[in-house]
Amino acid sequence: MIHVRFEGRSFDLQENKLGLNASANDKAIREALAGHLDVGIGRLAGYVIDRQPSGDLIVRPEAVYG
Repeated sequence: MIHVRFEGRSFDLQENKLGLNASANDKAIREALAGHLDVGIGRLAGYVIDRQPSGDLIVRPEAVYG
C-alpha cells in the first residue's frame, strides 16, 4: 500500500495499480506517482518516501520545523 499526501489531499494506492513492486526505488515511485497524478516529476522532488516495517510506503511533503 502507498499512502500519499499531495497538495492537501490524502489517498491510498496499491503498488500494482502504479506498476510497482516492493523493490521499487524512490525514482521509480516518484515517476509512477507523477504519471498517476498527471503532474511533472519535479512536483514530487521535495517529497519524502518513508518505508514502513509493514512494507507500506508513505509519500509526503518534507516536514519543515521551526
